[in-house]
Amino acid sequence: MPFQSIEPRRLYRQIADQIRGLIRSGEFPAGARLPPERDLAKQLGVSRPSVREALIALEVEGLVAVRIGSGIYVMGPGVKNGESELTGTVHAEAGPFELLRARYVIESECAALAAKSVKKAQLAAIEDALGQMQRELDDDSQPLGGDRMFHLRIAEATGNGALVAVVKMLWEERTGPLYKQLEDHYDSPALWISAMAEHRAVLKAITARDPAAARSAMQRHLNQAYKRFSTGWDTLH
Repeated sequence: MPFQSIEPRRLYRQIADQIRGLIRSGEFPAGARLPPERDLAKQLGVSRPSVREALIALEVEGLVAVRIGSGIYVMGPGVKNGESELTGTVHAEAGPFELLRARYVIESECAALAAKSVKKAQLAAIEDALGQMQRELDDDSQPLGGDRMFHLRIAEATGNGALVAVVKMLWEERTGPLYKQLEDHYDSPALWISAMAEHRAVLKAITARDPAAARSAMQRHLNQAYKRFSTGWDTLH
């Protein structure tokens, strides 16, 4: 297989560039199935999450289709003389796993600071956001509005405007095409039931004004999200 080793520090877009080039050169024609994610990671010398981010970017562009339990299939060569319509947008984004790690660092400390300084009205606002999440779930919708609001309300409870701005920026990435495409492959009632329980644990720790517990609860929530999205596509149905 004519893959070239990629330095681990490279971003998912370099991996996507190489796979895209092989598709456009005819190495993988339309309808062909790409090697399994595990094999791609080994041949490219990178982690499976990095390969997954690259494949998701290519899926957003329309070059490949991820069929859970079956494989990754080439849809077509795409635009040969220039970028696809979505490529510029996709390449501007952080990868989903990269984003989760950034959120782990920032939002865990936000939770700890909120537990120290949260005011009664701010606590009520966090509770309201969690209630919105539950209502959205009850309506069989993805509770993304309530989810975003929950995390923003925690950032606001720190009293630090810079942290609020950072969390808003992270959530703009969180609702971008790459993250949403990855999330759609894993979306299920069970996922959101688990996520709701994790959010309640964060709220409980903030209500108790326990910074260490709040930090730990947020870290656990974001680690679980990372693990959920790391489940092999071949094990999903």
